[in-house]
Amino acid sequence: MRALYFWSMTHSTPRSPSFGTLLTAMVTPFAPDGSVDLQAAVALAEHLVANGHDGLVLNGTTGESPTTHAPEKAELVRAVVDAVGDRAMIVAGAGSNDTDHAVRMARQAAEAGAHGLLVVTPYYSRPSQDGIVRHTVAVADATDLPVMLYDVPGRTGVRLASATYERLAEHENIVAVKDATGDVFSAARTMARTDLDWYSGDDALFLAFLAHGAAGLVSVIGHVAGQQLRDIGDAFRSGQVGVAAEGFSRLVPVIDAIMSAGLGVVMVKAALRELDLIPSGGLRLPQVEATGSEVASVRGALVEAGLLSVASPTD
Repeated sequence: MRALYFWSMTHSTPRSPSFGTLLTAMVTPFAPDGSVDLQAAVALAEHLVANGHDGLVLNGTTGESPTTHAPEKAELVRAVVDAVGDRAMIVAGAGSNDTDHAVRMARQAAEAGAHGLLVVTPYYSRPSQDGIVRHTVAVADATDLPVMLYDVPGRTGVRLASATYERLAEHENIVAVKDATGDVFSAARTMARTDLDWYSGDDALFLAFLAHGAAGLVSVIGHVAGQQLRDIGDAFRSGQVGVAAEGFSRLVPVIDAIMSAGLGVVMVKAALRELDLIPSGGLRLPQVEATGSEVASVRGALVEAGLLSVASPTD
């Protein structure tokens, strides 16, 4: 099994910086008029870094990247890097099913100050494994930033093969994986064959991935439970597995309420509104705001997990 390397502002792996142990794929707050609310984004980033995070992912799926435009993406990266970039690794999404577009996104993110890139498998087109390799290498070659692969076949329609991971791991800039396949055993097998740092891309499988050697988590519920997730990871890595399991069990209602319907960005924005961490829960179509019953479900889960003291609606 390869050694685990944990990124900090003063330490790097022999190959390239890793991505920390707890990252959240951050939402993009919108103002009531639908524009990106940079002030709210900075405030949220500050909150996350103050509550257990050593990394943030911007302009990913939970950041509604399909409906934000190139200048908005660059402005968001720049604002967050300026605010917290000395305390956390800021990773920018550079995902497209058009390789030239993904290359432009990568260069734009680097110019805006991002510390790393998240590169999703090309979606919808369902390319061959060789096509995936060529696409990803083109993006990785576009800058000198470290790259985290994102394997999420439920959204892309195609999964990275073990041999593809091994080919991509040879690239000096490709250093990590966000794994949202749900297949922990295959991840363990590939971890043993490469030196890629592995991250659970599924909150529900955080402990399972840690048990198989993962470096950490790229979360959604970290928006509302960052310190709790940090404590779980720290306890597990220190050998306090029972403590970690108990902490995780307390978050099960929140994971279930936010993630089980597959509407992570919708439900986590509702949760953030309940906690007054963003001023508006607005989304861009085709995403729509949570219904009253969905908000009530999220509110109840936050209360049950001890993250919200009262079950009354946000004023």
